[in-house]
Amino acid sequence: MKVPRILICAGSSNSGKTLITCGILQALVNRGLKPASFKCGPDYIDPMFHTKVIGTRSRNLDTFFAGDETVRYVLAQNSQQADVAVIEGVMGYYDGIGGTTTRASAYDVARVTDTPSALIVNCKGMSLSAAAFVEGYKNFREDSHIKGVILNRVSPKVYEKLKVCIEESCGVKVIGYVPQVDDCVIESRHLGLVMPDEIDLLREKLMKLASILEETLDLDLLLEMAGEAPELDAKEPRLPQTDGGAVNIAIARDEAFCFIYEDNIELLKKLGAEIVEFSPLHDSRLPEGVQGLILCGGYPELYAQTLCVNRSMADDIAYRCMQGLPVLAECGGFMYLHQTMEDIDGNPHKGVGLIEGKAYKTPRLGRFGYISLTEDKGDFFKDYKDEHGHGPGPMPAHEFHYFDSTDAGNCLIAQKPASEINWRCIHSTETMLAGFPHFYYYGNPALPDAFLAKCRKYGKNQLKG
Repeated sequence: MKVPRILICAGSSNSGKTLITCGILQALVNRGLKPASFKCGPDYIDPMFHTKVIGTRSRNLDTFFAGDETVRYVLAQNSQQADVAVIEGVMGYYDGIGGTTTRASAYDVARVTDTPSALIVNCKGMSLSAAAFVEGYKNFREDSHIKGVILNRVSPKVYEKLKVCIEESCGVKVIGYVPQVDDCVIESRHLGLVMPDEIDLLREKLMKLASILEETLDLDLLLEMAGEAPELDAKEPRLPQTDGGAVNIAIARDEAFCFIYEDNIELLKKLGAEIVEFSPLHDSRLPEGVQGLILCGGYPELYAQTLCVNRSMADDIAYRCMQGLPVLAECGGFMYLHQTMEDIDGNPHKGVGLIEGKAYKTPRLGRFGYISLTEDKGDFFKDYKDEHGHGPGPMPAHEFHYFDSTDAGNCLIAQKPASEINWRCIHSTETMLAGFPHFYYYGNPALPDAFLAKCRKYGKNQLKG
């Protein structure tokens, strides 16, 4: 499949990747093009900014979560109707698992998908050293895929001189530059950027940035590089064979619960789920007729008071789950299920009450990064076997949270990759899998398959009752 594509990368975090990517996407939309967008790595917030620009859901590409074939499939599948795919990198271009490997880095995604990369160079405090920076990144790996350079935070006069130096000494094309644009900065919060809906005049800021980039970047050259990407060889991954019918799944989605991968939703649909979105903040009860519940992560600590006051919703969740409604809860959703949940200021609030204990604020980022989870005890996967008679096997996931729990669970073992560090986590019962880890379902489709099997069983029991 021919997919014109470009990866926007940088030497480190805080180099302007998200802002510049959004500006490029907006400029392409303004030209009448239809871009698809992607984010490397386990990130929920950056894709939300992409979505605000292009109007369709942005996706994630992650070579730890999924095999090479699946990553290529996700890219191809979600670029079918697009003129060009724009991929935003993660961290520094070569920064991968364990801090000493390139696995799951932005470079790894470029390598696996054979995508040309445009390297952002933060030139603040640099002049000729920018050329040495480019030379090092371009040649650190023989197949670096770095085809172009974008100079960030540089004046027009300095840019003209640096462009000549870099192109002559490094043999790479300079696509253009981005001047200092103070009124288009995106602020950060404890888990990343602030949410798009919290930024005043976001649309106006993006339009202004796009107008600037239309003048300072050679977007035709960028599109030319994207068009030179070779055809993408992508095959759909083999999924579990389900023998049940459609099943209605309620997914929490509002200001407090918004961290969910779009491809998780798509995979659930492929396995027979009918998705019904609801808001624990604004609705009074769960949707009628659902056979399963997913409480994803997000920022419940910012809305703890409102969640606490909405007792009809919390009590309905507690009652229906105690009656056997299957539930998957990740991070923020897991915090909400506690008897007590602290808010961002450390004030306690009453939660749903399914988890005995308290979710509380800590002063620093806790367990952070990729993990592989295996079932050690508990009942969620007790009866699960795929069509070959196999259990679920290891499940890739990740954690990042400033909160902890007095009862984080102990049924699964989390193993850090390229490390001997491991710990126990997650509550696993017949109908509930709840803990801090976030899952990417394509990483191991046994998880959504097992969940939907429980949901179908619950639905049949409800009909009998």
